[in-house]
Amino acid sequence: MTCSPFTTQQLTLTYAGARAVLEASAERAHLLGVAVNIAVTDRAGNLLAFARLDGAPLMSASIAQDKAYTVSAFNGMPTHEWFQAISDEPALREGIVHRDRLVIFGGGVPLVRNGETVGAVGVSGGTAEEDREIAEAGSHVVRDALALAGAPKGQR
Repeated sequence: MTCSPFTTQQLTLTYAGARAVLEASAERAHLLGVAVNIAVTDRAGNLLAFARLDGAPLMSASIAQDKAYTVSAFNGMPTHEWFQAISDEPALREGIVHRDRLVIFGGGVPLVRNGETVGAVGVSGGTAEEDREIAEAGSHVVRDALALAGAPKGQR
């Protein structure tokens, strides 16, 4: 497939990839003993997979989805980096936080292939640090799968 000056090709996460991210995140949550909501989106922020683990706060469901959306909407910027990025700009700090779906605390991380954001995972229900750790566990599935795919056949 070729691109014209008017089109581009972009990689995006598949449903199968989203399910693998969701399962890895859920496994980490279980290990930590934290009931969370987990949302996985494609590169455009569209929801591909979602789970509300037993006992996870209901209100955190939409927060998890918004964390993943925030990452996708800002080209892969993790949610835990937002506060520092806007803290020295009062107008931005006071204005942008009123945007729908923007989350500026930990728990949303990008899913990256070859330096390109292909999706995002958002987690909510624990502390910001727990949410981030759980989300990062899910993101490693994409990273590790790509490393394995590039390995010689004998090492797969």
